[in-house]
Amino acid sequence: MRALKSSGRVKENRADPAPSRLRYRIQRWMLTPGIRFGLKFGVPLCLLTAGGLAFLADEARRDMVISTAQSIRMSIEQRPEFMVNVLAIDGVGSSVAQDVREVVPIDFPISSFDLDLAQIREEIEGLDPVKSADVRIRPGGVLQIDVKERSPALIWRSHEGLALLDETGAHVAELGQRAMHPDLPLIAGEAADLVAEEALQLVAAARPLGDRMRGLVRIGERRWDVVLDRGQRIMLPVKDPVPALERVIVVSEVQDLLERDVAAVDMRLGQRPTVRMTKNAVESWWRIRELNGGGL
Repeated sequence: MRALKSSGRVKENRADPAPSRLRYRIQRWMLTPGIRFGLKFGVPLCLLTAGGLAFLADEARRDMVISTAQSIRMSIEQRPEFMVNVLAIDGVGSSVAQDVREVVPIDFPISSFDLDLAQIREEIEGLDPVKSADVRIRPGGVLQIDVKERSPALIWRSHEGLALLDETGAHVAELGQRAMHPDLPLIAGEAADLVAEEALQLVAAARPLGDRMRGLVRIGERRWDVVLDRGQRIMLPVKDPVPALERVIVVSEVQDLLERDVAAVDMRLGQRPTVRMTKNAVESWWRIRELNGGGL
């Protein structure tokens, strides 16, 4: 009986190993991923931020930090491996190269960090003779500019004078005299440069005419006239002018239409083409009619 009583006293005095309800909840709360992340990273970050704000609250310390950062940046940017010392321009003649140097006034040596390559390329491509440009920095501190020039394909006569155009109608350069480019076709008229591609198609279709073709004239910003020697004209329609011109050329090759006293061939109405004779041809026709007593 004494042994049983003594063992009972031992059980009554032993502490309960289970945590209390509050401690259990705190432990479960600490096991939450968000809470663990916040304690591990959020609290240190907040402390560092608060310390940084307290440090930068003073204006003198802020100026010291800014000047230190600028000096470190300048020491990196001014390193020899980041310096650009030479400008190289390839793909163009001396005159266009001089224009490129004028629109890109750079004082060498200069840090590559101070060069805006995209802006330099836009300024170069803004030049009339330049079709495209590639700007990059080569090893050895060389600013390399590869320029592709526009190739003149047409001569445009406007109220401002003569100008060279490329195949898209973009302005290439002013032209002093037509004789400077006798091999290029001539177009004239208001807004003729806007339809340069169509003009080139007509020029290609008119190759059978050879040297007889003098040029193309834009009429009313809507359609074309093909001007030939001897004052002859082929008046083309607004729509599908190339097939209309080819039709006239075929008829002329078969029936020598353009070799006769024809002033103009009007193809503006595709279903009813019209031929206008020259003044001499009309007078001769009237004389022949009078000799025949008014008959045909």
